[in-house]
Amino acid sequence: MTFSAADHAAMAQALRLAARGLNTTTPNPRVGCVIVRDGLVVAEGWHERAGEPHAEILALAAAGERARGATAYVTLEPCSHFGRTPPCADALIDAGVARVVAAMGDPNPLVSGRGMERLRASGIVAELGLLESEAQELNIGFVSRMSRGRPWLRLKAAASLDGKTALANGVSQWITGAEARRDGHAWRARACAVLTGIGTVREDDPRLNVRDVACERQPLKILIDARLEISPQARLLENGGCLIVTATDDPAKSARLRDLGAELLVLPNATGKVDLPRLMRELGERGFNEIHVEAGLKLNGSLLRENCVDEILLYIAPMLVGDQAQGLFNLPALTSLAGATKLHIRDLRQIGSDFRIIARPGVQ
Repeated sequence: MTFSAADHAAMAQALRLAARGLNTTTPNPRVGCVIVRDGLVVAEGWHERAGEPHAEILALAAAGERARGATAYVTLEPCSHFGRTPPCADALIDAGVARVVAAMGDPNPLVSGRGMERLRASGIVAELGLLESEAQELNIGFVSRMSRGRPWLRLKAAASLDGKTALANGVSQWITGAEARRDGHAWRARACAVLTGIGTVREDDPRLNVRDVACERQPLKILIDARLEISPQARLLENGGCLIVTATDDPAKSARLRDLGAELLVLPNATGKVDLPRLMRELGERGFNEIHVEAGLKLNGSLLRENCVDEILLYIAPMLVGDQAQGLFNLPALTSLAGATKLHIRDLRQIGSDFRIIARPGVQ
């Protein structure tokens, strides 16, 4: 299928609109819509929050009668089912648009091709695949949840040039500069939840909230604490909104933590630790699209070993701190490089005085 330069420009604008909902649409996908008639943009819209009108509905409302005979560019296949809102496919049909171009199909089994089929059945020209990879990246967590039943897990770490995250005595503030830390908070803001381990809570007593960027929705805080060792005074427990995942069924400790507003989830594996793959499935069932991890080398290593990591977000500072400092990942020793975890570099750029690497396991 061949798309024109004008088609590309309109869809690129729809993607920019969709990105405005980067931090707010969860558990829904980020979607933008542009309506063009006679070569001119007559209306735009983007989905802002779950339960509120979808991008197509907002754009059609802004277009009014100008939508009749127009082309609607939408970053995700229009929905064809009744959820919190009516089907967008029906709204496009009722508005009399002549053509719909969707960047990608909807991975939601409730839609998955049915939206485009309904449009075509009504006589609308419905085309799919324009800037598809860009649309999939924008909704990588939603795609993961719908296609794999688990969220997209992004592991964030900051290290010195020699790969160390903290001194031997645990001091780690601050390895990276203010710009890199602010960028890290932007990644927190887009996530459905921020996950850490009990070691990080003991060492750093983090709050794990979004502070350095504007954010109207704080992600859920998730703590991996196999033996329920968290102190009731930990800052992570402030203001509620914390899920503690444990391998220990301790009614007294659990009751005290629930009194502080925490939710307890007991998921032991065969070795008495938290079953991390099972946790990923549980979070998928709860509607989580993206999980942002900020933890220490032990949990980082466990997540990698159990194939839970989809992406590594690594900030590298221009400093050397020595061999005795703490590393990034607790992984088993290798006897051959053939056993190394291969990574595909997706992005590399300078953030302030530091460098940011985005990499994914597996050679692509």
